[in-house]
Amino acid sequence: MRNGETDGETGGAAEAGPSAPVLRTAARRATRAVIPAAGLGTRFLPATKAVPKAMMALVDRPLVEHAVEEALASGIERIVLVAPRGGGAVEAHFARGLALEGTLRARGRRDLAEALAGPDLPPGTLRAVRQPAPLGVGHAVWCARRHLDPDAPVAVLFPDDVIEARTPPLGQVIDAQAAAGGSVVAAVEVDPARTAEHGILDTGGCEERLAPVRGMVEKPLPWRAPSTLAVAGRYVLAPQAMRRLDAACRAAAGRPGAETDLTGALAAGIAAGEAVRALRVEGRRHDCGSKAGFLRATVALGLAHPELGREFADFVRETARALEEVEAAEVAKDAETRLPNTA
Repeated sequence: MRNGETDGETGGAAEAGPSAPVLRTAARRATRAVIPAAGLGTRFLPATKAVPKAMMALVDRPLVEHAVEEALASGIERIVLVAPRGGGAVEAHFARGLALEGTLRARGRRDLAEALAGPDLPPGTLRAVRQPAPLGVGHAVWCARRHLDPDAPVAVLFPDDVIEARTPPLGQVIDAQAAAGGSVVAAVEVDPARTAEHGILDTGGCEERLAPVRGMVEKPLPWRAPSTLAVAGRYVLAPQAMRRLDAACRAAAGRPGAETDLTGALAAGIAAGEAVRALRVEGRRHDCGSKAGFLRATVALGLAHPELGREFADFVRETARALEEVEAAEVAKDAETRLPNTA
């Protein structure tokens, strides 16, 4: 792995808690991040049978590279990739392909050689660990513990939550946590009919951009959702939240197959009076964990691509006109069938 190391690791709904405590100033700023990239990608099978979901490409770069670039732009100094067992493709993507780069440069394709080099990673920036089994995202974060500072906040960034924004979304969350302390999660408003697809936050109706979280519910049905404010794949976890996660993972180790989620650890902290806040991040979110969301993200990033955007925009406009013509024809046909028969 370029400028990094690889090592191995062995190793539900949340109820509302009491009101959030008074704001405190954080002693340290998050400079280390975990990127869980060990998901099975079952919603994308058979595409993810041999290719990890994190390696699926948005236009010309995989999801995990977008996540790494956002982390670097947010001031992160060390990134820990958590890959699945047998997920060498994730790690290999960040290894320098010097032979191919040399071939491209020799053929005058310096632009492709530079793109192939990927993000500029100082030595020691990127590490990789393996999650030995799919035991939940909380367990995946826990697998990175040996590369984290137990006394500092830790950022967590999920590759399948893509947010277009002028200011890196993870950086927004890091700034909020550095100012307020506690743990902070990124949040966005979602369609009320789609709450069952997201982790939903209970902020007691608070409309402030940074709102205290009273509870978290994993994928509630619309009529049971406490709000339409959903977690958006970015967290900054306080040291005490990481300690709770550690305790939860060690307790689950005695139950074969038991999964550990971040929601449970944060909910336990809320119940104990620890501060957890939701930051309404600025930007346009795409849920790349679903096929429809992945397609929307592909269109959005394709239109914004510096080389392909204009050509792709022409295609989108042509497609839109064709759809309008088809819809108009269907409306006309439907109207014709409704006319009374005068014969």
